[in-house]
Amino acid sequence: MNTDTNTDTDLLWSPGRRETRDSNVASFLRWLGTHRELHFRDYAELWRWSSTDLPGFWSAVWEFYGLDAVSGYDEVLADTSMPGARWFTGARLNFAERCFAHAAPDRPALVFVDEDGTPVETSWEELRRQVADVAAALRRMGVGPGDCVAGWLPNLPQTVVALLATASLGAVWTVCSPDFGTPSVLARLRQARPAVLVAADGYRYGGKRYDKRPVVAELVEGLPSLRHVLAVGHLFPAPDEPWAPRTDVRQHSWSALPAAEEPLEFADVPFDHPLWILWSSGTTGVPKGIVQGHGGIVVELLKALGLGADLRAEDRYLFVTSTSWMVWNFLVGGLLHGSTVVLYDGSPTFPDVHGAWRVAERTGATMVGVGAAYLAAGEKAGGNPAAGLGLGALRSILQTGSSLPPGTWRWVHDRLAPGVWLQSVCGGTDVCSVLAGGSPLLPVRVGRIQCPALGVALAAWDPEGRPLTGEQGELVLTSPLPSMPLHFVGDPDGARYRDSYFDMYPGVWRHGDWGTVHHDLSVVVSGRSDSTLNRMGVRMGSADLYTVVEQFPEIADSLVVGVELPDGGYFMPLFVVPAQGTDLDDAVRERIAAAVRRRLSPRHVPDVILPIAAVPRTLTGKKLEVPVKRILQGARVDEVSSAGAVTHPEMLGWFAEFAGRSATER
Repeated sequence: MNTDTNTDTDLLWSPGRRETRDSNVASFLRWLGTHRELHFRDYAELWRWSSTDLPGFWSAVWEFYGLDAVSGYDEVLADTSMPGARWFTGARLNFAERCFAHAAPDRPALVFVDEDGTPVETSWEELRRQVADVAAALRRMGVGPGDCVAGWLPNLPQTVVALLATASLGAVWTVCSPDFGTPSVLARLRQARPAVLVAADGYRYGGKRYDKRPVVAELVEGLPSLRHVLAVGHLFPAPDEPWAPRTDVRQHSWSALPAAEEPLEFADVPFDHPLWILWSSGTTGVPKGIVQGHGGIVVELLKALGLGADLRAEDRYLFVTSTSWMVWNFLVGGLLHGSTVVLYDGSPTFPDVHGAWRVAERTGATMVGVGAAYLAAGEKAGGNPAAGLGLGALRSILQTGSSLPPGTWRWVHDRLAPGVWLQSVCGGTDVCSVLAGGSPLLPVRVGRIQCPALGVALAAWDPEGRPLTGEQGELVLTSPLPSMPLHFVGDPDGARYRDSYFDMYPGVWRHGDWGTVHHDLSVVVSGRSDSTLNRMGVRMGSADLYTVVEQFPEIADSLVVGVELPDGGYFMPLFVVPAQGTDLDDAVRERIAAAVRRRLSPRHVPDVILPIAAVPRTLTGKKLEVPVKRILQGARVDEVSSAGAVTHPEMLGWFAEFAGRSATER
């Protein structure tokens, strides 16, 4: 179905003089005219140049952000192949060093707040001192370039410090949030083989404190490569006794680390030196350890946050996230711009559904990132935060994680933050950045991501590799990005890397999302392509169904999957979580089916509508469409999901029982 139309009623926001004249990308356009004699009439022309002349665009980003004063390079793009592209050969950049490049004494580097306290600021000078102290401690522990330091930490200032200290040494950082189950953490960290574990004693969430010291002992026992534990006393006094009994692992107290004797120094590392390991969700097997490099992350986050999101040095930048979601790294990237990074340890719905906006109010946040599910929950609660909270400092909201229903777009504009620029963005852990997102030069319309990001050769392709405009297809990247993975952990021949992105279109990155790129360059993402519904030869995105179904007050949540059956048939059940106090009777089922038929098509009507207790999700909030689909096709639960990597794991057993009953009935 071609939906390439816009109406005036869809328009939510238009750029003003501040955006068209004073935004970062407007300054970049003027810089291109002055320094390169390149002139572009609008964003579309700029994007087409940026995504086709890769050496020209990325060298301009390098110079615009002053990296030419830091390092030279031999060639911008020595090899354009995917996988295997080689960027800025000969250049040397350290991520941690660049995070301090725009430090300023008149604003803090970090602002931390939890559910119980008031905001606590960390100056740039204090941040540098703490990083120097921890870097010196890690050096005494024997950590050097290429060694791995792992965090088991919530969203604390110490987590940022540990990352920067690790990067300053040229060591490799990785982190898991303490809300992960022990098997899930070990499934990741055993692959990384850390020499040091930086671990907190617990975390706060939903008004409760969770003591995780016993779990630290389990992790230490399960990580044979470990030699040191750096214990962070977050909820309890600094530890006097070791948290784990292993005699070959030495424990150190964060608060007792001695001051560094030397000023902070930064390892001189090449552009493609490993910086960190991010992890896939772990819902389809062993989590993939995605290794990204210092230089690629620096230039990508300078571009994405600066020229896309329009982050400024004077901004206070909050992203509501755990440390296991890639947006935590995207948040720390704000330091590259000299921005103040706001860290929140707690639930966004504490003490009520607008808890995250209360944090924004208390910290004076100007740019706030949240998941789509959180915004949808706010709309469903029927609140009017704009009337009751002081969000006057807020100028932009970043929304990601999944598609946003049209009604929620309007709720944000009308009830949450009237006049604020809502940036819907899609990207992923795989590139630690944005593939399609916002631009201050373009209007915002309901249901539309504004544009492909600069430098991103984004397209939608049909199964035969033909480009589509205004029609749904596989979202692909036809050219490389600097932040694409260097490699996967434990994948010496690159086979798993190639299978993950290049199995369908050799030499072209298939991102795994199903979406539409319209004539005006706006983008609609309809869900994961490997969970795409395909009925009678017509491919449909699950997000379209959720938009209709979850508007019913009787429905709290929903999950739809399309299952190809061995006999060639197709089964498309819709599972719904009834709202509290509501029964899913035949009348409600009939109303849902009628609405789906009317607003979408007869092909979208599910075969059955069944009640369930909860929708299982990844710990970053994504519905487990693919694992549930595989279970219904006969896969075992342990084949599709790692323990501790999902919410409501008991539901996977329920789906397995349902699959068994359905097979018998067939």
